[in-house]
Amino acid sequence: MKQQLAHIALVVADYDEAIAFYTQKLHFTLVEDTPLSETKRWVLLSPPGSDGCHLLLAKAANSLQSSRVGDQTGGRVFLFLYTDDIARDHQNLLQQGIRIVREPSVETYGTVLVFEDLYGNLWDLIEPATSR
Repeated sequence: MKQQLAHIALVVADYDEAIAFYTQKLHFTLVEDTPLSETKRWVLLSPPGSDGCHLLLAKAANSLQSSRVGDQTGGRVFLFLYTDDIARDHQNLLQQGIRIVREPSVETYGTVLVFEDLYGNLWDLIEPATSR
């Protein structure tokens, strides 16, 4: 048996502002943006160099979903992004004005920092120890 995660849904307030943040500030690639109805789109993003799991932007459709934008995990780190150069990517986050919640620290598994996306979701940016 073989399985893999294909997409991770991220509830957002607005498709276009989320696309702009991820493509312009984090340099993700817009893989697909297909209208499904007048209010719903199928929007997939991928980190640079990735050929695996995609981020699926899901626009909040009601007040309950809107209340979850930026807090899908109750304040815990939600997404984990691996990098081959944390110093380069840390510098990019600073240049883009992205809030760093925890500065880089060296752990047994690698170097990690925590940043917020445009809605306040927490991300771990990790350079695994094996890539150094």
